[in-house]
Amino acid sequence: MTADFCVALTTVPNRERARAIARTLVEQRLAACVQMLPIESVFTWQDRLEESAEILLLIKIKRADYAQLQQAILSLHDYETPEIIALPIVEGSAPYLEWIKATTRRKSQE
Repeated sequence: MTADFCVALTTVPNRERARAIARTLVEQRLAACVQMLPIESVFTWQDRLEESAEILLLIKIKRADYAQLQQAILSLHDYETPEIIALPIVEGSAPYLEWIKATTRRKSQE
């Protein structure tokens, strides 16, 4: 059952954008929960070394919803090439995973 769930990650430039994306994903029932963490990133962009304060979103989802989640994030994101990745949940509390499943059940899935 754990293979049915994952944690998606994306970074955004500020708390306002983070809240907007988080609220939309939860309201659309694509995510059960979105956590927002301030981070510092060091990366190469367009052949230049960059350092940036960002907000990391940890997004709990059903794996089957990843494509829709990605499209939703892309429609709301400020970055030209945003990080949108998913990491499988390999172990998890059964009640918590059931909560993700129940919380992300959209009307079309009932």
